[in-house]
Amino acid sequence: MRTLLALIGVVALIVVALMQFGLISIDQTAPAVVKAPEFKADVARVTVGTENKTVAVPTVNVEKPGNAQ
Repeated sequence: MRTLLALIGVVALIVVALMQFGLISIDQTAPAVVKAPEFKADVARVTVGTENKTVAVPTVNVEKPGNAQ
């Protein structure tokens, strides 16, 4: 029971943090009179892409020490 309450609390804190950073916007679109209220949620959109680039990588040479006597 404690685990469930802790999980709900963590999720609530995450939602509040996302709302503060502007990643989630929740607006009530219809008042709650007799039926359930309606909400419109506008969430952030993330796009991920790839691109090909040529990167110069330095070369490393290792020289073993000679037979020191």
